[in-house]
Amino acid sequence: MAELTHDDVRKILEIIDGMKDCEVRLELGELKLHVSRYPGAAPLVSGIADAPAENASPSATALPRPSAATEVPPGQVAVRAPTMGTFYRASSPGARPCVEVGDRVQPDDTVGVFEVMKLFSSLKADVAGTITAVLVANETLVNQDQPLILIAPAA
Repeated sequence: MAELTHDDVRKILEIIDGMKDCEVRLELGELKLHVSRYPGAAPLVSGIADAPAENASPSATALPRPSAATEVPPGQVAVRAPTMGTFYRASSPGARPCVEVGDRVQPDDTVGVFEVMKLFSSLKADVAGTITAVLVANETLVNQDQPLILIAPAA
């Protein structure tokens, strides 16, 4: 069976993100994904991979919703989640975080790592400036377009 590409995963998540009042089950090899979405409720995502189906006991996690506390203040630029996934502050477990509040960054600097279904990508600052806030903790499940890091652009 062919491996999923980053583009495949992005398309699957875009389809699921656009659905309302539904339940989706996706099984590709040992990857199993279950998403339930109903009006007024946060999406419920559960899944288990790399385990035999007879031992599967998926854990469920309600994904956080951005709140007024995560609105981007005027004059700040937000590094946002490209899609639903997991945000990591460091490039590997035990490593120093990519950035801390007060660090100066350039547009191509990596400020975090993003994971979707075991596919990892670097998050870039996209602007020169100073990190003013890290809004989510390491290994946090986040929603598409959720602000993760705030940057005050250089003058």
